[in-house]
Amino acid sequence: MAVPVAFFAVFFAYPVSAIVGRGLKTDDGWQFGRIGEVLSRPDILDVLWFTTWQALASTALTLLIALPGAYVFARFDFPGKQVLRAVVTVPFVLPTVVVGTAFLALLGRGGFLDELWGVRLDTTVWAILLAHVFFNYAVVVRTVGGLWSQLDPRQEEAARVLGAGRFAAWRRVTLPALGPSVAAAALMVFLFTFTSFGVVQILGGPSYSTLEVEVYRQTAQLLDLPTAAVLTMVQFVAVGAILAVHAVTVRRRERALKLVDPAQTSRRPRGAGQWALLGGVLLTALLLILLPLGVLVERSFDGPGGYGLGYYEALQSAGGSGSTFLVPPLEAVGNSLRYAFVATLIALVVGGLAAAALTRRAGPLVRGFDALLMLPLGVSAVTVGFGFLITLDEPPLDLRTSWILVPLAQALVGVPFVVRTMLPVLRAVDDRLREAAAVLGASPLRAWREVDLPLVRRAVLVAAGFAFAVSLGEFGATVFIARPDNPTLPVAVARLLGRSGELNYGQAMALSTILMLVCAVSLLLLERIRTDRSGEF
Repeated sequence: MAVPVAFFAVFFAYPVSAIVGRGLKTDDGWQFGRIGEVLSRPDILDVLWFTTWQALASTALTLLIALPGAYVFARFDFPGKQVLRAVVTVPFVLPTVVVGTAFLALLGRGGFLDELWGVRLDTTVWAILLAHVFFNYAVVVRTVGGLWSQLDPRQEEAARVLGAGRFAAWRRVTLPALGPSVAAAALMVFLFTFTSFGVVQILGGPSYSTLEVEVYRQTAQLLDLPTAAVLTMVQFVAVGAILAVHAVTVRRRERALKLVDPAQTSRRPRGAGQWALLGGVLLTALLLILLPLGVLVERSFDGPGGYGLGYYEALQSAGGSGSTFLVPPLEAVGNSLRYAFVATLIALVVGGLAAAALTRRAGPLVRGFDALLMLPLGVSAVTVGFGFLITLDEPPLDLRTSWILVPLAQALVGVPFVVRTMLPVLRAVDDRLREAAAVLGASPLRAWREVDLPLVRRAVLVAAGFAFAVSLGEFGATVFIARPDNPTLPVAVARLLGRSGELNYGQAMALSTILMLVCAVSLLLLERIRTDRSGEF
């Protein structure tokens, strides 16, 4: 636990506490009375209520739509499976500003629904909920589907032989085994929707505001740091309480599972019902995933003079965007890949060590650390970014001019994904296997190498894919610390969208399309990885 604890203490707890201190502490001491003043304001109460219920609704809707997809990817083998799995993961790495703009084109004035049926959903909660499902579909599919594909189907078949119906066998055998994985996926979806920023800001209009949006407004627009500090504390406490309840719930449902090679559990669909289920999942992916992405691609080629490559050609020149950048915007592609690769390595080391420590059940301290690892997902990215600027500016942690600062911020968000992806599989390893290896003379290190590693190798690859995807699309903290001469793709897109003019908007769409392609190719390469015992990633 030493490495994860040190990492989170230096790069999370220290910056966040510094921001809170700046907002609540004056020369006269701590001003805790500001907490009551802020929380008694009617406008803040409305923000808290909307933040909570829209996150619950988004989580429920995402599970309802994505769980059939998790089953299809886990149990069915069909042409194009690897490509489709990469495609459904692409939305997760897109900057929220770009996704909000894409859904605005679909659901707003002059959008797809408006032209087809005269229906507009912008500035309504339905637009926000659909965009949240678009973002988090892959979280459920990959987190739940990863474990589902390793569950032995013969256990469910045995229940049916003993007289249980298909649904009863699934409910009594498979669902309890999937419980920790479903809970982990629901937790991640809730945290992302609870802290939603770009989607709500663009699609919600002036009527809807989450805590994250309000923190940004109080900080960047109103310069009211005390109110922003109180809202950050509220968000921090709320997420901490949710994670504590989740940790207890998951622990009570833990059990040793019989994991098998995923290649042994997937097969071609059989019967009209299974083919209909596969068709429904493909149709969902088409309407929910491909349609918004298609809008972005179409707009990247739709220039003033008709369709062409004008916007892409303008990305090769620093002056082509009206001096928005010190370097050609196209260099953001290489920057993002380098940063994401380093951030993935950091997240795998820190998250892997944390997950291994958490499987040992070493008492309440370790169990509490399980919940604390998820807190970076529930704390305002705006707060973290500002915290980096005001804390990591003095020796021995003067990192303001160092390139490593961006991967560190990205890894901070990637570590929870590594832990949540690896932990259910690590906890499902039967302790008797380790004990048998020890009886036969294996050292603890060799027992881990021979017993745990073959079973969790696939989970490590899934975790790496998630960490890489999150790093590519991280925006909230990176926008404050990325240097002007080394922008990342999300930062470059946001800067272009923030400037007026059709050329800037078109270049933003072109960069967004490049980001989608880079992510899709990277994930497709991971999909083709084979391992000796863990089957297909």
